[in-house]
Amino acid sequence: MPKILIYTANLCPYCTMAKRLLDTKGASYSEINVDSKAGGRQEMVEKTKRRTVPQIFIGELHVGGFDDLHALETDNELDSLLAISS
Repeated sequence: MPKILIYTANLCPYCTMAKRLLDTKGASYSEINVDSKAGGRQEMVEKTKRRTVPQIFIGELHVGGFDDLHALETDNELDSLLAISS
């Protein structure tokens, strides 16, 4: 399974939903909370050119936010990105 990184913030329902979806897939991930880590939001913006959370990376691929992650799941593409056989 590729390394997964998710940038999150406190009280972010989309962050919670993204983590929950990854959890249902059995995917382990690293989380950077931009509210807790000094410079975390700036790091995220520099990497993604986006200001909203969550921002999700699967391996080197910048997936985007929760809507993008959910769209991959709906299109049956998420499992192959996570290298999980169905």
